[in-house]
Amino acid sequence: VQLQASGGGLVQAGGSLKLACVASGGTFSDYSVGWFRQAPGKEREFVGGIVWSGIDTYLVDSVKGRFTISRDNAKNTAYLQMTSLKPDDTAVYYCAADPGHYSDYEDQYDYWGQGTQVTVSS
Repeated sequence: VQLQASGGGLVQAGGSLKLACVASGGTFSDYSVGWFRQAPGKEREFVGGIVWSGIDTYLVDSVKGRFTISRDNAKNTAYLQMTSLKPDDTAVYYCAADPGHYSDYEDQYDYWGQGTQVTVSS
């Protein structure tokens, strides 16, 4: 499975972006998807995840209420809708696919996208 993350960009604080993670080369609905981010000078961190059916999602506290995770298996795409963005959200955002349940453990994921840069200006 190949993953392609897109949708990043430069946005002012309070703005919104919607990231997409498009999968190819496999059966997307067989996988949970995790979203991670890595800010400059920091370790990569888990942002949230969604199971194959979309019925179970999770977001970390720092983004809960501002971000939403969803997926459209017919389009082989997972989404991370980000609203009320803050400068602290500035990072490279990655999506990853796991045949099991999503997790905050990076090594669990079999496939990774290349990352998309999100920059939030104050």
